[in-house]
Amino acid sequence: MGRCGWVFIFLALLPASVKAQYNFYDINEVRDIRLYFTQPNWDQILDSLYVEGQEERMLASVVIEGERFDNVGVRYKGFSSVSVDRKKNPFNIKLDYVSDQSFYGQTKIKLSNVIQDPSFVRETLSYEIARKYMPASRANFANVYVNDTFWGVYTNVEPVNKRFLRDRFSSSENAFFKCNPEHLELNGENCNLSNSPGQDSVLYYSLYDQKSDAGWRELMELIHTLNNNADSIENVLNVNQTLWMHAFNYVVINFDSYIGYAQNYYLYKDATGLFNPILWDMNQSFASYRLTDASDYFRGFTINEAKIMDPLAHLNSFSVHPRPLIRKLLENDTFKRQYLAHIRTIVEENILNGEFYQRAIAMQSTIDAYVERDNNAFYGYENFLLNLDETVSDLVDYPGINDLMVARGDYLMAYEGIMGAPVIETPTSSISGDTVWVHEEVRDAERVFMYYRNNMVQPFIRLEMFDDGMHKDEQPGDGIYGVALVWEGSDLDYYVYAENDSAGRFMPERAAHEFYSIQGNRGLVINELMAVNSSTILDESGDSDDWVELFNNTRNDIELTGYYLSDDAGNPTKWQFPDVTIGAGDFLLVWLDDEEDEGQLHATFKLSSEGEYLMLSDLEGKVMDEVRFSTQTSDASFGRYTNGTGSFVYMEPSPNKINTGESLINVISEPKLDFVLYPNPTNGLVKLLFNQKLN
Repeated sequence: MGRCGWVFIFLALLPASVKAQYNFYDINEVRDIRLYFTQPNWDQILDSLYVEGQEERMLASVVIEGERFDNVGVRYKGFSSVSVDRKKNPFNIKLDYVSDQSFYGQTKIKLSNVIQDPSFVRETLSYEIARKYMPASRANFANVYVNDTFWGVYTNVEPVNKRFLRDRFSSSENAFFKCNPEHLELNGENCNLSNSPGQDSVLYYSLYDQKSDAGWRELMELIHTLNNNADSIENVLNVNQTLWMHAFNYVVINFDSYIGYAQNYYLYKDATGLFNPILWDMNQSFASYRLTDASDYFRGFTINEAKIMDPLAHLNSFSVHPRPLIRKLLENDTFKRQYLAHIRTIVEENILNGEFYQRAIAMQSTIDAYVERDNNAFYGYENFLLNLDETVSDLVDYPGINDLMVARGDYLMAYEGIMGAPVIETPTSSISGDTVWVHEEVRDAERVFMYYRNNMVQPFIRLEMFDDGMHKDEQPGDGIYGVALVWEGSDLDYYVYAENDSAGRFMPERAAHEFYSIQGNRGLVINELMAVNSSTILDESGDSDDWVELFNNTRNDIELTGYYLSDDAGNPTKWQFPDVTIGAGDFLLVWLDDEEDEGQLHATFKLSSEGEYLMLSDLEGKVMDEVRFSTQTSDASFGRYTNGTGSFVYMEPSPNKINTGESLINVISEPKLDFVLYPNPTNGLVKLLFNQKLN
């Protein structure tokens, strides 16, 4: 789901002081990044490291938004975007190269040089669209200086690293691969997930870059299942997210990807046991890259051919080299209809309404003045202004984004299997004893399914819905479908999918990135947490550490021996409770400080102030409660209101006390800004809270 974070500014009226946190990748802001090299021939050194194919870095200093970091490691980033003959090369800056340092939780800064894109917005616009439907990086712009000389406008892209994985998947230690070969074969298979190299994982080492400590066995299982037993692919692959990735790539003609040379994506195996593809490197989207589609246009395609590119090319025609990640999936008729449904959603929500064009204009206006003085830009300021609407010619033709996408949208909306989908209303639900009933009104459907899960670390499970008059669905054949499932009392997430023999539709249409939820019975719950405790409360040793408060909503005492807390969904038994009991209607505070020697209620991990995941599980490994939180600020807590049962909100901390309306931070909504000043009345310190969108 999309998440909203908050920016806190503490305003001390007497005396004055300010502390702020913000989204480093806010698309409305252009960041200031200044590199400092002591070597006068720094560019030659970086060139040589690139030519030699080394991952080594050279030492430098960097000032990011006024904050200085010394002894960082710098190298060039990318493959085709780097050239020893260019001045404006992309940078990969490792802040923790020598010592443990980060900027708002980020240890790497990845700066793209906006090559192959006269418009400057292809990458940022692509990521913004993609984030509506799947986990994808945030991206904005940065003015980059080298030794105080303006080097140009760069794209600042959030790296896909462990922090990214924790934020999106609630875990980070599982099998994780970057799918970019060591040597790209322009007429080869690259990272296509075929089993052509053989059965020995060693044969795949040069194709897939392992980013985790282990994982080759899991990757080989995925490859084997995909190629030899595709009927079981849902056991090892997040099929829905894969279909979203393919749909996105085909809509925006992002062919420097799996569907082109089979590269530029990641694979991460989440806590549910499924691999998830993650998009990467989209500076050549919107048909900037047209060298191959790996099918009919394997020798390349024109702008006009891009407008009418067949989204089922690898099914309807042939693949020059195997593309099992798309062909094997689309051979399943239901997956094919779901894929086309995703295409329709992307087109309707971004192209037909002109949203993509308005967002591109807004992005360009943010950087206009900086691009005008970027003497190292590849295509010039006039082409920057033209390329939203018109083709710009350099070594190749870069299509006008608006011209391309308007025609692309018209073509796709007339495509067989996109039109003619069922019409779905918003589903309703009810609870009767230990049974949950979900009902859905659908027209023009042959089959209707509900997908559900009981917690974030469980994959969605499919159930068929019925229109037979026997599932509280009123009359047989009236278009109202029903299904029942045993309710375990925990939160329940679900979405609905309906199809006929030609097309399908999801509700909500962005499923499973968005879904409906039924709140469960609140027994033992995570009630409040604090990830930045500066002065709120001290532990037995006088330390102001992270903490979490549990609350027992039941009328019985609960013995906690055998219960667990964890900040990693892949390792739910990270810290086991000692022999303690939480009374009925009572609180229990646990220090999350990784200092077990300070007492029995000190867990073996800390919370991240930049946001992460926290889960409570029981004796049987069942998730009792969980919360995913974003950036936290000093001495403000994140807790349930109403106490013990409500949703999580920011509040004045109340450890071991009821979360009341007096502690709640109420949000004042304005058309363009959410903010609140609190507390009111004040004792001299006012806290100003701004809303920020994280994805």
